[in-house]
Amino acid sequence: MGPSSPARTPLIPSISAARWLLILIVAAGVYFFYGFLVPVLAALVIGFASWPLYRRLLGNVGGNTTVAATIAIILIVTFLVIPIVIAVSYTTGEVREWVAWLIHANRFGAPTPQWISALPLAGPYLDELWTKYIGSPGTMGEFIQAVSGANIGNIYRAVLAAGGGAFHLLLTLLFMLIALFFVYRDGSSFSRQIDMLGERILPNRWERISRVVPATISSTVMGMTLIAIGEGIVLGVAYWIAGVPSPVTLGVLTGVMALIPGGAPLSFTLVSIYLVASGSHVAGIGLFVWGTVELFIVDKTLRPKLVGGPIKLPFLPTFFGLVGGVKTMGFLGLFIGPVLMALLVAIWREWMHEVRTSDQSQAGPQIIIDEQPPATPQRAAEG
Repeated sequence: MGPSSPARTPLIPSISAARWLLILIVAAGVYFFYGFLVPVLAALVIGFASWPLYRRLLGNVGGNTTVAATIAIILIVTFLVIPIVIAVSYTTGEVREWVAWLIHANRFGAPTPQWISALPLAGPYLDELWTKYIGSPGTMGEFIQAVSGANIGNIYRAVLAAGGGAFHLLLTLLFMLIALFFVYRDGSSFSRQIDMLGERILPNRWERISRVVPATISSTVMGMTLIAIGEGIVLGVAYWIAGVPSPVTLGVLTGVMALIPGGAPLSFTLVSIYLVASGSHVAGIGLFVWGTVELFIVDKTLRPKLVGGPIKLPFLPTFFGLVGGVKTMGFLGLFIGPVLMALLVAIWREWMHEVRTSDQSQAGPQIIIDEQPPATPQRAAEG
């Protein structure tokens, strides 16, 4: 046998090469699958929020994850997706009526409504503006042309983007339902793998973070999204009973505004003022009283029971989450943005809690040592 060849020294250590290879693979995955990030995040948020209910369903079907996931998707489509689609279709029809009225007003003119002229202080000024831009035939078209003349290209692109956005929203919804099915079916095994990886990355903090994150997502979704949808539905029905024009559209806008602290009271207060100013005093006062009572019941009874989580977002993080979510992720960002902001605030508060705890633990023994009396020779001999 010939002499053995000397062992070669690798240019890059195997551990470092494996880490850099993993980083490159993750970066490539994020780059190529960036378009699926929004539906996957939406599926994770819904999965986290509804996981306790899904576990009950899983127990009722004998632990069959495929059957339980299928039933859960059917229930979500029946009680969440279909009502939202119906509300959007009704809203689209009411917006068409608004557009038809604008075309008619531009062609023949429209007199100032009596309730606008009767408003105190601002009534005469608003009457003058209405007569100038809407009252005479063709004035609205001239105003729109003057405003949009320099921005006609941007308006055209916005219209095309809105048309393509509806199709993109349907595709996003379809991908979200597909991702949600696999979140339900394989969520338990995937969470165990995430726990193993988290213990390696954050061995001292992962146990607390893994408890805070699901509770934060559940509390945020229950405390903001579901309550906002419920308030939009309840107040939309109240608008319809009170005889408000376009109650579905106003109900949808109220539901969106309810995501912002103080948005729902502002919405039904403005609608109540409109009813009172237009002569429907009983309907306006009744709507205001009903909205106040409904908001009191929600804030004092339902919201604390549904939230029950470790975090309550202040106004500024909520506002940033809504605006940043819509700008980055579109319509679904209304729900994902506040959840991500809540996670950031929750993790920040957990770190601050750990810092305070560590500071107190370090200061505690020092205080105890300082409070001990000085040792004497007799005490030392007894020891």
